[in-house]
Amino acid sequence: MSVAFTKEESAETASETLLPDRPISPHANLVTEAGRKALERQLQEAREAYEAAQQLDDVNERRRQSAVPLRDARYLTERLRTAKVVPDPASTETVAFGSTVTFSRADGRVQTYRIVGEDEADPKAGSISFVSPVARSLMGKAVGDVAGSGEQELEIVAIA
Repeated sequence: MSVAFTKEESAETASETLLPDRPISPHANLVTEAGRKALERQLQEAREAYEAAQQLDDVNERRRQSAVPLRDARYLTERLRTAKVVPDPASTETVAFGSTVTFSRADGRVQTYRIVGEDEADPKAGSISFVSPVARSLMGKAVGDVAGSGEQELEIVAIA
């Protein structure tokens, strides 16, 4: 019988369902409380997507639809296992993990970001990772301090 008439998985389909794991950062997995909750929510969504995929009748489609949620669930489970929740900073004297910092750039732009964990960072939404170059240069500085140099010079305007 021709392979075209069997329900066995093709080599092409098999390769589509074997996704490599998402890379895990070598940095400490620091998170805010909101970041931990977001990881839990994402894990629940991945599990729900996996369960929905398991309801599909076609075995090849089931494997294809399960691949991403399964990979994401592995990643999120590990990130939650290693998460270290850092409480909000007790002081606004210096920039720390969890601080919201406003700074002016050498070109006159004024920007505000909250310094958070890698998985919760979203620059478009106003948060940057604590391991980003900007955050690293700002950590430990106070209002009026200048971080960086030349074109990358940042003056801290406010810390909240």
